[in-house]
Amino acid sequence: MSRRTHGTAQVPAPDLQPVILGGDIGAYSLARAFHEAYGVRPVVVSTVATGLVRDSRILRNVVEPGIDDAPTVVKRLRTIAAWYPDKQLIALGSADWLVRTLVENRSRLEDLYTIPYVDLTTFDKVTDKVLFGELCLRLGIDHPATVVHDVQGGGVPDTSGLRFPVIAKAADTAAYHLVEFPGKMKVFTVDSPADLAELLERVRASGFQGAFVIQDLIPGDDSGMRILTCYCDQDGKVRFSAFGDVLVEEHTPGALGNPAGIVTRHDQRIVEQATRLLEHLGWRGFANFDLKYDPRDGRTVFFELNPRLGRSNFYITAGGRNSVELYVREHLQGLDAMPDGVPDHLAEPHLYTVLPRPLLRRYVTDPQMRATVRRLERERRVTNPLWYRAETHPRRIAYLLAAQANQVRKFRRYYPWPRRGAGA
Repeated sequence: MSRRTHGTAQVPAPDLQPVILGGDIGAYSLARAFHEAYGVRPVVVSTVATGLVRDSRILRNVVEPGIDDAPTVVKRLRTIAAWYPDKQLIALGSADWLVRTLVENRSRLEDLYTIPYVDLTTFDKVTDKVLFGELCLRLGIDHPATVVHDVQGGGVPDTSGLRFPVIAKAADTAAYHLVEFPGKMKVFTVDSPADLAELLERVRASGFQGAFVIQDLIPGDDSGMRILTCYCDQDGKVRFSAFGDVLVEEHTPGALGNPAGIVTRHDQRIVEQATRLLEHLGWRGFANFDLKYDPRDGRTVFFELNPRLGRSNFYITAGGRNSVELYVREHLQGLDAMPDGVPDHLAEPHLYTVLPRPLLRRYVTDPQMRATVRRLERERRVTNPLWYRAETHPRRIAYLLAAQANQVRKFRRYYPWPRRGAGA
């Protein structure tokens, strides 16, 4: 994988100190973006010292087992702030529930930290998939047919308007994070009404208090998925967009649905729909959308909005626009979020992947996309966020090599299709 860097920020920020909640690849990608742009070592607060952040030379990892407990997180963040008394602190979360912790406790933190997220009311409007679907319907934004079920109310939802198999997922991901039950997954594919009833009973028994969303399953494999990230300035105007075609997704239960390969491009029609929604909300900061192309009618439907930079956020920085620079320019430096003369979208194709390239190519079956992937590889326009030339610790390099081999094993177990074209 290419280990190239993607440039420094136009305006230095020597007093900057980022603090990031989370220990996943999204958290590491944010840390790398800050390091590339400003040369700083962010603090990454994680439940355990994961291999993604352990032995890193570009960040300082702080282990906080109580990261699920808001008072503990607030106390830890205030302690960290005391380490950097002369710095401009900014706090980010790498998952919805961590962003919610920051938003809900803004009044206890904003004397020390910039917290560049929307207010709680707006946050709840979009992170609840029921409210998001209603908003899409009202604004004329393409969205799949949906049934909403009150889990604790029991019973069986009316799915007569849907065709099985269907997709089932929690309406509130932050609340869903707090429960456990056998076979828990981020997203379920359900084959029959009986299977749906059995799943919902398991969720009910876990104590989950929210709703479950049952949606039309859009046909097609991972290659039909799309990703869009937009940035809105403090006046609520969309200033930047980064769109891409997903090549393949993760298929392990805990990471199901997260993009593992993306080729960036631009789609003005999709950006216009997202702009209509975000500006209606008066959104601030980043919004990340999951979408899928429907071959039955040619629409690309919006599934959900993540109120943050997504797990695969480095596709933006790799594509030519360092994502965290927008935060720093506007929230800490008082500048326009977008530097003069910079395009308002990612204009050139770039390949983002967390997989070994031979494994990635196995799952790219479309001839035109295969040719695009090959061309981007030849042109060295390909980035794996974990391979960064500033990371030289031998234990980290050994971990990454083992992790790449493990990707092959995971895909063989969870996503063996397709086999044609292997090794091409």
